[in-house]
Amino acid sequence: MTDEPLAWVENVTKSFVKNSPPAIDHLSLRIEPGQVTGVVGPDGAGKTTFMRLLAALLLPTEGRVIVCGIDTTGNLAALREAVSYMPQRFGLYEDLTVLENLELYANLRGVIGPPRQLAFERLLAFTNLAPFTARLAGQLSGGMKQKLGLACSLIHTPRLLLLDEPSVGVDPISRRELWQMVYELVDQGIGVVWSTAYLDEAERCASVLLLNEGRPLYDGPPKDLTARVSGRTFLIENLGPRRRRVLAQALNQPDVIDGVIQGSNVRLVMAPGKARPDENSFGTGAKVVPTLPRFEDAFVDLLGGGHKGESPFSHAPPIEHTNDNAVVEAHQLTKRFGSFVAADHISFAIKRGEVFGLLGPNGAGKSTTFRMTCGLLRPTSGDARVAGYDLYRAGGAARQQLGYMAQKFSLYGDLSVRQNLNFFGGVYGLARHRLTEATSRMVEVFGLEPFLDRNAGEIPLGFKQRLALACAVIHDPAVVFLDEPTSGVDPLTRREFWSHINAMADRGVTVLVTTHFLDEAEYCDRIGLVFQGRVIAEGSPDDLKALVRRPDRPEPTLEDAFIELVESHDQHREAS
Repeated sequence: MTDEPLAWVENVTKSFVKNSPPAIDHLSLRIEPGQVTGVVGPDGAGKTTFMRLLAALLLPTEGRVIVCGIDTTGNLAALREAVSYMPQRFGLYEDLTVLENLELYANLRGVIGPPRQLAFERLLAFTNLAPFTARLAGQLSGGMKQKLGLACSLIHTPRLLLLDEPSVGVDPISRRELWQMVYELVDQGIGVVWSTAYLDEAERCASVLLLNEGRPLYDGPPKDLTARVSGRTFLIENLGPRRRRVLAQALNQPDVIDGVIQGSNVRLVMAPGKARPDENSFGTGAKVVPTLPRFEDAFVDLLGGGHKGESPFSHAPPIEHTNDNAVVEAHQLTKRFGSFVAADHISFAIKRGEVFGLLGPNGAGKSTTFRMTCGLLRPTSGDARVAGYDLYRAGGAARQQLGYMAQKFSLYGDLSVRQNLNFFGGVYGLARHRLTEATSRMVEVFGLEPFLDRNAGEIPLGFKQRLALACAVIHDPAVVFLDEPTSGVDPLTRREFWSHINAMADRGVTVLVTTHFLDEAEYCDRIGLVFQGRVIAEGSPDDLKALVRRPDRPEPTLEDAFIELVESHDQHREAS
């Protein structure tokens, strides 16, 4: 590594509103060449502002930013040659093909003649998009869109590549492929700055910048931060169905900094100097064992701990169902789009108070299945029932029993928070004093009071997430459908979100959830793994992990199980 940094940030402050806290507050650091530098932090920490300062899309209010030896207030043409930036919502044109998008960005970059053709050949091979050049970008899976976005960023080979949360909404297999591609770029001498909400990704970086409220809390190797919680992380094992209540109980203890569910176990981080948890306090059969710390444990510890206290849903009366055994049922659901079979005879049943996860790679058919199961898409054949109602014959009655939170938030950005709550409450049949009471309850539960009169499109991502869930459950439904509910949010918001879901499940609400975040999938009671339009595996998170356990991998993760089960199924299909 040379002594010359790839980027140098000197005492930088960035303010947007006078007399308000700055988005970046007196930040100084170096970004070294030939490595991946991670940028992490809670929602609103300043990650995107930092990335845009490096790209010279924003200029500092105070201080200096030097990138590839160029002051960002100076020679922008030279800076554009040295830096490529892929923002969170990359500007793909969905009505253009893969090749047309590449041609557009080549034109913008001024790449013409033989270098243009060589770049296209190199990037299409690099991203494995060569077979899809004629496909519209809007018809690509999430992972393929991200690969195309990365290819467009690399039309001209940069010295510094800035990636702002490139893996949000991308399945684990595609995330792994993105990382392999990025490491290949690093091997070519390109420096990469990778902003992420996935803290397992931060562990893969050579160095990590942790921001909070625009200030740097940590800047260095991830393993050094992880070491701060060494000896303070434990698993409470053998909990089974008690794990939600045990987690809520543990988080009320002052000695516990953080806690999450891992399959049938609960993972705890203890405060410095505190004794290991007393296993006798967690019921018969519970066993407390030390476990290796993770970067996420240290991240939450450094931020002062995770979500504490009970969800207000814990004190709500239980949900009554006429049939506890199968509140949500899918029978041989099949959906064809022309000759393409998106879902192929999918069946499952979800019990009262159960959290059922639909997992699968991008394009596997899980979103199609999800939409058929909640009545948004009529199947080619098969049927689905919710709370005893046939979704396609008594759809109105069935929809009164369920709440739905869409992947892209079914909020109206030009309406205020209050107006969104009133609108969705009205859609679900609430009127007059019932609507007023329900709206007040949601405002209190989700802490929405400061934003009531602001447009939903203008509030922070974490509060959009809260508002979307509030709109989905404002009518106190028996069934809740959540489509990637925490995509892109930080671990602290994710913990708060799941405290509400756990509390709802404990009172008998049945939950169907899709997610690409496999640590989140650990909260599910059962998982259906969907691939190529079929359910290829079903069981608890621990059941799926057991399927891929072997002597050289005695403790597989859920991500290990996801990848191996999908790849094994694919290999068997090709062999047959």
